[in-house]
Amino acid sequence: MQTTFRKYIIIFGIGAITYSLIEVLVRQYTHWTMTLTGGAVFCTLYYINTHMKSRNLLLRCLIGSAVITAYEFAVGLVVNYFLHMGVWDYSNQFMNVLGQICLKFSVLWFLLCIPVTGLIYLLRNKLDRIIV
Repeated sequence: MQTTFRKYIIIFGIGAITYSLIEVLVRQYTHWTMTLTGGAVFCTLYYINTHMKSRNLLLRCLIGSAVITAYEFAVGLVVNYFLHMGVWDYSNQFMNVLGQICLKFSVLWFLLCIPVTGLIYLLRNKLDRIIV
């Protein structure tokens, strides 16, 4: 149990840092709520890919995109809709829901899941060797 906890702390940190860096590169800024969300998303994707490793890559990416979109919607409702923090607003995007999620970014999340799946494969092998 302790091994799994340590593994997921590392995975959370990698997801939090990586997602924040991607946002800074793309948007020139990030928000602390996105750092936490990135960590939680990466933990969830790691879990899914670990338990579905024999499944088709496209299926795992489709599930990953749905997971990321669900996190984005839930976090968006809290930080943007209820707390009015204004972290993002997709209301001008095609096929958006309450300005929190949209089709364009769900497709981007699908594409992002392709390299993330490869990263998870590498991490799983590495972490299994170093965390005992």
